[in-house]
Amino acid sequence: MLVIGRGADAAMRSGVEAESREPDAGQAVTALYREHAVRLTRLAVAMLGDRPAAEDVVQEAFCGLYRRWSHLSDPAKSLPYVRSAVLNGCRSVIRHRSRQDGRATAAEPAAASAEYDALVGEEHRAVLQAVRTLPRRQREALMLRYFADLDVPEIARAMGISPGTVKSTLSRGIAALGQILGDDQ
Repeated sequence: MLVIGRGADAAMRSGVEAESREPDAGQAVTALYREHAVRLTRLAVAMLGDRPAAEDVVQEAFCGLYRRWSHLSDPAKSLPYVRSAVLNGCRSVIRHRSRQDGRATAAEPAAASAEYDALVGEEHRAVLQAVRTLPRRQREALMLRYFADLDVPEIARAMGISPGTVKSTLSRGIAALGQILGDDQ
């Protein structure tokens, strides 16, 4: 469940050892959460195909940011930090699923809810399912480019690869999608 509003600061503090933090850590993380949580949840839903798991991943990423706030060298880098944490959390969920059921692809939701239908329209389901079958690096690069609307340098920082590798990965991913979906889609 997503924690929003006044309870977000208290929820982020619960279970965290008392350590010295800048006085504005709770406010800064809460403001960042309010501004970016929905977009990051959409990205995680697209990667995982499972809204509850996506919400958990995003919530854990923000809690992690709060716990590590005092260690940030530049608070302006908090959004890339959270974005990377969301990607890493999605990778962990996919790895966990693959160990559980022997497959490396994201699970299809058991039943499409009204929220899921609103988030991912019928015309996008085939594309998202095809993206989920791509190799991890191609899948992540495409999601960051077209779902999170990041530019090449931001994708490179989020994935920890060079901008040239991002460009070639995007190109290969688009070509693979063309083959999977047929060039007419």
